[in-house]
Amino acid sequence: MAQPLMNEDPPYLLRRDDHGVTTLTLNRGDRLNPLSEAMMTLLQKEIDAIAADSRVRVVVLAGEGKAFCAGHDLKQMRAQPSLDYYQRLFKQCSHLMLSLQRLPQPVIARVHGLATAAGCQLVATCDLAVASTDASFAASGVNYGLFCSTPAVPLSRNVLRKQAMEMLLTGDFIDAHEAMARGLVNRAVAPEQLDQEVARLTTSILAKPAAAIAMGKKMFYQQDEMGIAAAYQLAGETMACNMMHDCALEGVQAFIDKRSPSWRR
Repeated sequence: MAQPLMNEDPPYLLRRDDHGVTTLTLNRGDRLNPLSEAMMTLLQKEIDAIAADSRVRVVVLAGEGKAFCAGHDLKQMRAQPSLDYYQRLFKQCSHLMLSLQRLPQPVIARVHGLATAAGCQLVATCDLAVASTDASFAASGVNYGLFCSTPAVPLSRNVLRKQAMEMLLTGDFIDAHEAMARGLVNRAVAPEQLDQEVARLTTSILAKPAAAIAMGKKMFYQQDEMGIAAAYQLAGETMACNMMHDCALEGVQAFIDKRSPSWRR
């Protein structure tokens, strides 16, 4: 059963833990789950706790109600029109996104309904994403005079440059199948198959050794910002350290012995 994480009615965020899979659900469905200051604060608190919790192997990020996430809370933003406030707000958001990327555990976005502006940014930041065919995606800030500059950072690292620029310049929506074709999501499935497809991914990840997953995820994002020579140096060093870890020693020996590996979780 999902547990509320704030003494609000309804709570901003729900958490459910189930055999190594932690699901965090944005719970402002009546408002399309905006990334308000309170929502981001709670998400940050949970992500920080999960990072230090070896019992958590996979994180699923979901939204309650009709949408995944419609982006920042524009009413809250408009109520405090000062440069200092906006700088702090977007710094908070950027820190949250980087924390998701730096989390040792893989993060899967479970997307239905709208994922717009910072909500689209959230999808792009997650390591994997599964979308319902009723989902739609847009970097829509430009429609309101606000170019989606921070969403552009992960978006441009997920899809091709001209495709990213088209979304950013027009604010137009794309559907789940187009999002998959562009590389923004991994799967586009019928609404009734959404949880099943997320479970397929989590089950596959849970069957792998956590240490190898954590080392590999960290290396993946670090090398993506490097030149090719430095990337190979980092990757080689990571593989060497991985090879010395118990999980690789057992996995390789199991391959040699023609048996299934016995991972120590």
